[in-house]
Amino acid sequence: MTLTFLGAARFVTGSMYLLEAGGLKILTDCGMLQGRDEKKTGNAFSFRPSEIDYVLLTHAHIDHSGRIPQLVKEGFTGTILTTSATAELAEIMLLDSASIQESEAEWMNRKKQRSGGEAVEPLYTKEDAYNSLSLFSETEYGQRCILNSQVSVRFVDAGHLLGSSSVEVFVNEDGKEKKIVFSGDIGNLDQPIINDPEYIQNADVVVMESTYGTRCHEVKATDDIHERARHLAGIVDRTFRRGGKVIIPSFAVGRTQELLYLFRIIITEKYLDYPIPVYLDSPLSIKATAVFRHAVGKNYFDDDAMELIAKGINPFDFDTLVKVRDTQESIALNTMKESAVIIASSGMCEGGRIRHHLKHNLYKKENTILFVGYQAEGTLGRSIVDGARHVTLFSEQVEVKAEITSLPGLSGHADRNGLIKWITSFRIPPEKIFVTHGDENSATAFATMLTEQYGMKAYAPMLGESFDLDGTIPYQERQEHIDENERNLREARELLASNLDTLDEVINRLYEAAGKADASDTKRCIRLSNAVRRLASDLGDLAEKWKGDAQ
Repeated sequence: MTLTFLGAARFVTGSMYLLEAGGLKILTDCGMLQGRDEKKTGNAFSFRPSEIDYVLLTHAHIDHSGRIPQLVKEGFTGTILTTSATAELAEIMLLDSASIQESEAEWMNRKKQRSGGEAVEPLYTKEDAYNSLSLFSETEYGQRCILNSQVSVRFVDAGHLLGSSSVEVFVNEDGKEKKIVFSGDIGNLDQPIINDPEYIQNADVVVMESTYGTRCHEVKATDDIHERARHLAGIVDRTFRRGGKVIIPSFAVGRTQELLYLFRIIITEKYLDYPIPVYLDSPLSIKATAVFRHAVGKNYFDDDAMELIAKGINPFDFDTLVKVRDTQESIALNTMKESAVIIASSGMCEGGRIRHHLKHNLYKKENTILFVGYQAEGTLGRSIVDGARHVTLFSEQVEVKAEITSLPGLSGHADRNGLIKWITSFRIPPEKIFVTHGDENSATAFATMLTEQYGMKAYAPMLGESFDLDGTIPYQERQEHIDENERNLREARELLASNLDTLDEVINRLYEAAGKADASDTKRCIRLSNAVRRLASDLGDLAEKWKGDAQ
């Protein structure tokens, strides 16, 4: 009985774990890598997809589900088992992801055709996504599903997203039963709409996430939905009084529906004394919200949401909500002068319509960019949150002058205290705890804390590590904390040093092209020279800042 960590091992994205037990090969999740994670590890599978018997999908977010069509494209023909809500959400998520893969490949191939480079294929296509949907099999919380004579599974409410689950796997080998629990993403307490996470009482082996393993959410506005709504109303009010727009990069599934829920409260409770136009500029979010409405009666919603539904009230709708589906309507939002709220995906600003809205609104100081979810390292969203003075969007430099803020309490992940509550709810500590789905600092620090403070045997596995679950695992040793600022600076310096020769080539090409460039070359030269100027300007700004700090 072996367990191999193929993703989200000291990384935040790309969740994927391979369990070989009872004569089966079972993947829990098959997630997309994002931001820095993808750049470090790539997207090649280290196993033969055709040999996998089952995929147990904890929830629909792309960092847990996004490579399922790739798995099918490369030979997987088994069963994908998940809750009915997750299956519905995954359908729209995977088809949207496939569309993005195809569009990006088409864009890259146009560039390569001009430069004489080799064509690239999308990671997968919409056809691959459709093929994967035929392999889904649905279950509900609490139902025991028999995979074969030795292995069965049960899905438990993780409280993270509609239909999200922790997965209990029961394996009977040589007359002994062993229970392995995969936490999935553990939900934050008191989230609107969905239930709190369900706590599991026993397990031999646990694989648990640690996204917020070293952090606690802000206390204010976390335990009262109306306080959160008032806080959001305050952000809208100060922006509108400046004559600006509130631009919200939001994850299409989960965060968007919670935002609509909060805006409905603001409007019905009259927290502001004027109309709030809210534009939901995301076809994917519109489809996902419809799935939420379909899920009534399947034990997914909390009491407050069910009370509204019982009264015939749609928790996600209000009079000033405008659903934007058409591309031209989306474009028109950026020429609109009136104050408004615009919600668009993606949540980490890595694609979708939000990038266009950022291009047209980041440089205006009267606007607000409101972040409502985790921003992974290496993403555009993380750069903005970390204080970038300018960013590049569609090959143009855009100054960051808008107010950058976040909404406290609107996190779908349990914080450190929530994670501790989840793992200490087991009546007897599990024999082995693998801490995953957190960055290097978070995963190792949380595993160390479980070992040192709670006497548990916990370890943060590295990518590709494999363990015999009948054997022993190492205790997590305390590791030196990696200073993120220091690491980022070191990596940036190494990157700059490795590209100095390229910089010289660029400058030489600029000189050679001067005076003899055609129209297309002229545009390219302008972009290159602007990039060099930005680099020089940033270095000059830093030098002046440090000089001032020294004085």
